[in-house]
Amino acid sequence: MKSSDGSSAHSSVAQADWRYSRPAMLLHWTVATLLAAMAALGWFMMTIEDDPGSVWYFDLHKSFGLVFAALVALRLVWRLTHRPEALPATLPAWQLRLAHWTQFLLYVLMVLMPLTGYLGASYSKKGLQLFGISTPHWTLPNHDLAEQFYGIHSLLIWVIVALVVVHVLGGLKHLLIDKNAVFHRMWFAPRGSTGDSAGRTNKKP
Repeated sequence: MKSSDGSSAHSSVAQADWRYSRPAMLLHWTVATLLAAMAALGWFMMTIEDDPGSVWYFDLHKSFGLVFAALVALRLVWRLTHRPEALPATLPAWQLRLAHWTQFLLYVLMVLMPLTGYLGASYSKKGLQLFGISTPHWTLPNHDLAEQFYGIHSLLIWVIVALVVVHVLGGLKHLLIDKNAVFHRMWFAPRGSTGDSAGRTNKKP
């Protein structure tokens, strides 16, 4: 019969060793990289909006926006069918709440960002293409509606950037200051991969 202390210790070890699966990590870092690239491209587009040849950059942004939407949908399905292990209970309650709400809002915004961009493009005269392939045009052009959705789209990127900064700072805090295993839950190399026993025994469900 296990003692309560033994059970608690076992649970703490399991939480420390737990890591996201490879597909989850790949989706996370692919989406993160694509989001950063698209944000940079979006801001660049605004500086050349009226220049000759700028249409190519807008079409590229829209195409990768559709790819981003598909990856986010896949990530949501994966997350709903593969629940992650809870963060270690040893973390302060405020950090647990902040992590929960930051991740929740990031998921919401990752859905709203491509959705508002898609609606803006759908109501524009040019419509939407996927790397040169026209997509179904189910609306009539409406300049005012297009501009409204594009305005929301532009506003949301600032909110998502702020949340990403909080998310990144939290991860770096766990890695560099707290030196716990939280950051390594979403990192490909196991914690202590240089050869310590903890790194060799990490679980990868």
